[in-house]
Amino acid sequence: MPFETIPPGLGTAPPFPDRIVKVGETDKALVRLVQERLNSLGCGPLKVNGVYDKARTERAVRLFQGRFADVTGRPLEVDGKIGSLSWGTMFGADTVPASTRAPSKLIVAVLKFARTQIGVMESPRGSNRGPQVDLYLKSVKLDPKRGSFAWCVAFTYFCFQEAAKQLGVDNPHVRTAGVLDHWNRAKSVSAAKRITHARAIADPALVRPGSLFVMDFGGGAGHTGLVVESANGRLVTIEGNSNDGGSREGIGVFRRQARKIAQINKGFIDYGDSEP
Repeated sequence: MPFETIPPGLGTAPPFPDRIVKVGETDKALVRLVQERLNSLGCGPLKVNGVYDKARTERAVRLFQGRFADVTGRPLEVDGKIGSLSWGTMFGADTVPASTRAPSKLIVAVLKFARTQIGVMESPRGSNRGPQVDLYLKSVKLDPKRGSFAWCVAFTYFCFQEAAKQLGVDNPHVRTAGVLDHWNRAKSVSAAKRITHARAIADPALVRPGSLFVMDFGGGAGHTGLVVESANGRLVTIEGNSNDGGSREGIGVFRRQARKIAQINKGFIDYGDSEP
């Protein structure tokens, strides 16, 4: 069944409130605004009382999420909570902060180089090897002949290394092959800024181009990649050791448009304020 089309907003659209709006929300004026909008979209009828209750308002939000696509045309998660994607759909894309401009010359160079790597494939596939993959691994002091190593972090480090070399500056990226080791060590690196999952959800504009997303799958397993663009809670990324589906054990370097800020359960590492 095709998604319905969102009708025009209600006058001046309110900005995203920098938090997930859900059952128990204490800002009654904010909840009334949501209830009014849900009614106007045919997802009521709701009593506009400022109470985000489970039986009525959350149910109406779920109906809204199942009926309308987000601003990129993709399905919303039907969870009864209003994050940046649902808010942007409900009130308009311009109400959610976006970050589409690289913050420094270094990050511009990093992303430019990363784009040249899209399409690099393992050889043979599934081997964690290949002429270019071996260079990624060697850049973080791993010998590809001595084992099979995941290389998503090695890829991001190599992109920073090549960009820094081009500009004649130091590479600020922590030299490591471990996703979670990168996250932990970045805490003590002055050039790095860690943005937790909670902070990124509350303020999507914190996630800038060139940031590295960090996912934790438990047991020491993780995945990372470069953010190219962040808008309305969705990310455009370039990822090594991945595939079209976003696997952490993929076959090459891919450009992806399917990740959401809300799904990045660890957070982001931003080197955008390092020189130049």
